[in-house]
Amino acid sequence: MTRMMAAVFAEPGRIVLESRPMPDVGPLDALLRISTTTICGTDVHILRGEYPVRKGLIVGHEPVGIIEKLGSQVKGYKEGQRVIAGAITPSGHSYACLCGQHSQDGAETRHGFKPAGGWRFGNTIDGCQAEFVLVPDAMANLAPVPGNLSDEQVLMCPDIMSTGFAGAESGQVRIGDTVAVFALGPIGLCATLGARLMGATTVIGVDTVAARMAVARKLGVDHVIDFRKGDPVAAIRELTDGRGVDVAIEALGTQQTFENALRVLRPGGTLSSLGVYSGDLRIPLDAFTAGLGDNKIVTSLCPGGKERMRRLMAAVSSGRANLEALVTHRFALADIEAAYDLFAHQRDGVLKVAITP
Repeated sequence: MTRMMAAVFAEPGRIVLESRPMPDVGPLDALLRISTTTICGTDVHILRGEYPVRKGLIVGHEPVGIIEKLGSQVKGYKEGQRVIAGAITPSGHSYACLCGQHSQDGAETRHGFKPAGGWRFGNTIDGCQAEFVLVPDAMANLAPVPGNLSDEQVLMCPDIMSTGFAGAESGQVRIGDTVAVFALGPIGLCATLGARLMGATTVIGVDTVAARMAVARKLGVDHVIDFRKGDPVAAIRELTDGRGVDVAIEALGTQQTFENALRVLRPGGTLSSLGVYSGDLRIPLDAFTAGLGDNKIVTSLCPGGKERMRRLMAAVSSGRANLEALVTHRFALADIEAAYDLFAHQRDGVLKVAITP
């Protein structure tokens, strides 16, 4: 084969299916034949022109696949092996990586740091919504899939599960905490599960989509607040007897959800922000208590690398993290434009779509 089909960013408002040349495999690379991938909310930001990428880029950053070809210096893997790679593909050797900040990898910079530099698939290099994808620095990024797990069982690991769990991890959720999650899309749903696994004993979810709220209850959310039926800040204050929550996780990326998350914190609580914002944020003086509330605001980009992927798949394999309910629709790669139309407009109760070549 010399060519493959791929979903390509043509211009704002248009992601189209095109025939593209097969990638050349460098000595440290691996070529994956994609077996399953998906569409992320960040891909929708790209589609709408809210997050800039170059025209002609293959989009997508969540691959499950089979190793088709290994670079000459790649050791420890074999062709035909089923693997995943994270949405974040760190080099493994930059200063950022070596101090644990894989998502901010700046291997090509003098100082070794680059904001969001670990996110390469569908951002700075061709991505995964294609028949094949080239994985850079393969030995740092390929994680073998246990034989007892299906593609759809591990499909959330490369990004959504890793990101959602990172919201709970960055918020430093502790045993006995009360946690509020604003927006119960796929990332917010994963954040609720991550908070549970870290020891939260009360999880409050805020959304308005019935299908999302139903899945949230299945994942162990204790209280679900429909923000269209009342003020979620007042409702959370009432549920916590006026105390506020220990950790609020913002999983949408809007001024309103960010502000609401800040307003429900107890003094000394933490706002853990996962949203991708498309404009400036304003911090209200009263919610910020003039800077005297001992609150923390932390942000997270999904962790990547093979060890992160191994740990997430271990959580799935153990039965402690079952996210198959998030896959609500399935499409062939040939129908990628229809898949984007459905997902971007959030029709038919869609949570995540599985794309197969």
